[in-house]
Order: sequence, then structure tokens, then C-alpha cells
Amino acid sequence: MTIERIRPEGLVHSPAFSHVAIVPAGATTIYVGGQNSVAADGSLVGEGDVAAQSTCALENVTTALAAAGATVADVVQWTVLFVDGVDLAAAYGAIATRLASEEPGLVTGARVAGLGVPGALVEISAVAAVLR
Repeated sequence: MTIERIRPEGLVHSPAFSHVAIVPAGATTIYVGGQNSVAADGSLVGEGDVAAQSTCALENVTTALAAAGATVADVVQWTVLFVDGVDLAAAYGAIATRLASEEPGLVTGARVAGLGVPGALVEISAVAAVLR
């Protein structure tokens, strides 16, 4: 029993994302709410630096996943929100190697006017599935 990630013929092939995921019955689904570049004390990390913020936000997601017994490899769906105007190449460049795999998760990215944390330039959420 495995999570099947599909990259169909006729759609762009990327090492960073798949297009379809099929989670088998019996898997435990884990939802990680949007994580910003915020340290445990509540302070913003990497003010004005989207690459540093992307890295920290992904580390925060990784910490949340670990608390639920999951890893980045278990992620089925990523959602990445960027504040409009940031350098997307720098943002994705900072986290792309962590997202890339033989069977990467699905990725939705969007530009937004702003985020709930003042100064935050990126927010990352995830849905993971673990076969227990």
C-alpha cells in the first residue's frame, strides 16, 4: 500500500511537483496550517529576505510534520503563498531541493497582497498522508 503520485503524459514534467496523488484507504491524513518565517519566540526571521523566509517557513512545516510522525516525503499537497512582488526564483530556489524527489507532492503557488504576520513574505502549508 503506497501513495501514488502521477505525472501524466501531456502535462509538464517537473522534479518539483506531481499533478495527481492517490491516497489509499487507511492512511492517516495530516494537515499543517500555514507556516511563516517565525521563530519559536514569535519573532520574524529573515525580514525582507524571501529566500531566508522560505527556508524558515519550510523548516517550520518540517517541525510540525515531525510532531505528527510525518516527514516532507509524506506530503501529498503543498500550498505556497508569496506576497506580490517578491523574487519567486529566489523563494523557490531556497526550497526546491527539499521539495524535489522521484515522486514529489502536488504544489499550488499563489501571489497574495499580504499575509497575517507583519513582514512575512511567504507562507507554506501542507497535507501529508502516512501509511501506518
